[in-house]
Amino acid sequence: MIKVISVSIFFLTLISAAQNKETIEWINNNSILIEDANSDSQLIDFEEKIPVKFSNAKIFGFGEASHNTKEFFTIKSKFFKHLVKTQGIRVFIMEESYQAEAGINEWISGGKGNIKTIAENFNIGFWRSKEVVDLLQWMRDFNLDKPKDDQIRFYGMDIQNGKNLNREIRDFVNGYRIPIDEDILKIADSCSNKNIEYDKPTNWAKIQVPKLKKLKETILDYISRINLSEEKERSIIRSINYLIKYTEYVSNTKGFRERNEFRDLKMFENVKWIIENESENGKAFIWAHNEHINKKEMYSAGSDIINLGRRLKDYYKEDFYSVGFDFATGKIKGYVTDEKNGNHWKTYHIKKPFRRTYARTLNLVDKNIYFIDLAKVVEKEPAEFFSKENEYLLIGGGGYQPKPLYKIKISKIYSESYDALIFVKKISVPDYELSEL
Repeated sequence: MIKVISVSIFFLTLISAAQNKETIEWINNNSILIEDANSDSQLIDFEEKIPVKFSNAKIFGFGEASHNTKEFFTIKSKFFKHLVKTQGIRVFIMEESYQAEAGINEWISGGKGNIKTIAENFNIGFWRSKEVVDLLQWMRDFNLDKPKDDQIRFYGMDIQNGKNLNREIRDFVNGYRIPIDEDILKIADSCSNKNIEYDKPTNWAKIQVPKLKKLKETILDYISRINLSEEKERSIIRSINYLIKYTEYVSNTKGFRERNEFRDLKMFENVKWIIENESENGKAFIWAHNEHINKKEMYSAGSDIINLGRRLKDYYKEDFYSVGFDFATGKIKGYVTDEKNGNHWKTYHIKKPFRRTYARTLNLVDKNIYFIDLAKVVEKEPAEFFSKENEYLLIGGGGYQPKPLYKIKISKIYSESYDALIFVKKISVPDYELSEL
């Protein structure tokens, strides 16, 4: 019996090795080379082999396997620049707050300031890196000789921050002397300043949201009777809408699934509004984590947690194109909780790809950075490697968390999750030193 089992294992190992070799050979021949991670260099091979679905798409979601990786930032920047030049993309949407928009748009449109102070507009600290602010500088340079309707504009889609939304509302009300009771404005203040307490659901939003909607109705009624620019009208209504969504999110923290689905639903609503109201050609570029961008579901295969990308694909069909990222080795930061020495960020070095991950095989391909058209994979890839469930590292807001590793290794089926995958063999940490700029 033992001998039979040993023989079976031997043959299964041989079959697996043969399939692995076949997969690697197929990827070698069918992947598209990304020559380097320099955000300013050309996509030479890609421009010669652009997938048809990519060319025909209008809304491009570019993910990242972690929020703090230099190469993910620079490669996404490279593709954004390509799409600006070749597809007429002018709308840049980020996993960031609405409050970041005003200062960034003023600067990239030629306003005063420097690149360090502009980076402080980001509420998410990961974006305060040289790689990201270099992209803002490129947007500014691009915009300088363009008419306003041909300039790149920056938008935030996330709802996890209510900070300062009340100030915009108060400034508008006071500036136009709108007769609104101070008690109503104090409701806006309390909602804007409310802290999120996860796993502590309340009915607080049910009490506050009707009051905020009443505030919105009063402002809308006043706007209908004055000569207000369309841009100012859109801005004040968006600030109230974001405050309402934030208020609802604060109270919708009961369960992991509920709060994640709610957050991504509101991000979808925001993206849809931006595309319909701010994009002249219906096109946009979206920068977010893999788990928001993928077109199937959030987290492990079979979770069926409906995310932003799933809603975008269901609504926009083939106009939405989802690009995921994966990597094999390199340096990455993780947040360490240490009661004795203080909480801090630590840089880890991943020296080899982990077992039973997609990266273990993808790292054996003969290119350092490459793009895989997953539509082509489904049609032609012989060993169905991308259509089988495998694992990848899910690295979220806390960065790399190796202990215990199983908590960040989740299962995926890549062919179902993305329209394309970008694989980077070796990653590094972004440059967060902006003082010299």
